[in-house]
Amino acid sequence: MAVRIDGRAVSAEIKKDLATRVETLKARGIEPGLGTILVGSDPGSVKYVAGKHADCAEIGVNSIKRELPEDATFEQIAETVRELNADPTCTGYIVQLPLPKGVDENAIIDLIDPRKDADGMHPYNLGELVLHAKGDITTPLPCTPRGVIELLRAYDVDLNGKEVCVLGRGITIGRTIGLLLTRKSVNATVTLCHTGTKDVRDHMRRADVIVAAMGSAGFVKPDDIKEGAVLVDVGVSRVFDEEAGRYRVKGDVDKACYEKASAYTPNPGGVGPMTRAMLLQNVVEMAERRA
Repeated sequence: MAVRIDGRAVSAEIKKDLATRVETLKARGIEPGLGTILVGSDPGSVKYVAGKHADCAEIGVNSIKRELPEDATFEQIAETVRELNADPTCTGYIVQLPLPKGVDENAIIDLIDPRKDADGMHPYNLGELVLHAKGDITTPLPCTPRGVIELLRAYDVDLNGKEVCVLGRGITIGRTIGLLLTRKSVNATVTLCHTGTKDVRDHMRRADVIVAAMGSAGFVKPDDIKEGAVLVDVGVSRVFDEEAGRYRVKGDVDKACYEKASAYTPNPGGVGPMTRAMLLQNVVEMAERRA
């Protein structure tokens, strides 16, 4: 029977450890603070940001909220970024995406102080990750890729020398997880597949591990995987359930694959909670580096 990899349980344990580390920092006069910049009132973004601050309260990290109207200009958003860069109470922060149409998101991200980049997605920090295939990294790491690896480690999934097929080339995970998987400490071999990949299902059938991050509901079918593969489902699609009369979140992996796999992450309840936990971990680590 396949092992169900429980992201909620693992993230809960990580948060317990972080709460202890936060107490230690506070005893030394250092108070970690997570900042968020939210532009507009998109329901998904509002919910996502609220979840971040609920996590902060759970482990004792201070919350710093900055909210701007939907019609905020580039300069108004940039000024808020500069404010948090200069704020000593803000250990790290995120700019919630997407930003309003017409605002250059990359230009805004470029303005973030790399030392406060809680998402680990600033070009400087990604560059550090590229440069350091060996040894320790002292810059923030991308949250979702880091969460995937920590989740697999928690379940003793050995990635050393394994063939990993990554589906999707988005910057959030597809293009970044390979940087972590191919580090000396992990030592996996990665194939990155995307819409231009020929015979993508042949790549999937050869893989020991599949990381699906396409946003295509049920794309990975039982015939696409080999017996005993490990399935990591990062895809998110909203699909209308006619029986229930409402939309449901579905991942990229067809649940029929579970019987053939050796282990799998459910969706929801797998990688998502780990992404949130890794954001907190980045913030706490950045505070520890100040100590």
